[in-house]
Amino acid sequence: QVQLQESGPGLVKLSQTLSLTCTVSGGSITTRYYYWSWIRQPPGKGLEWMGAIGYDGSTYYSPSLKSHTSISRDTSKNQFSLQLRSVTPEDNAVYYCAKDRIGSIRGQGTQVTVSS
Repeated sequence: QVQLQESGPGLVKLSQTLSLTCTVSGGSITTRYYYWSWIRQPPGKGLEWMGAIGYDGSTYYSPSLKSHTSISRDTSKNQFSLQLRSVTPEDNAVYYCAKDRIGSIRGQGTQVTVSS
């Protein structure tokens, strides 16, 4: 069974870049036709899909975040990563990596706080 685990700093300074990594076990990120996503949940709000990277390395982004988001992968480590540039207080959220777009199978999540 696939398991996902997020890692990265929980505190990021205003206007800096947030970097998170997801380590996948129990399955390969190159398995057809999976698309591995980053999803976040701000306080008091619902889940927001941020973007995904496909089994073939293709990337997809939410239009509202596309300009300052990048998703990449390291197939040798079976990991995929998120970079969110120029963070603001609106980026405070619990960040999840997931096996699909809706987060039906996802990691436990990691809290990210933007500090001034």
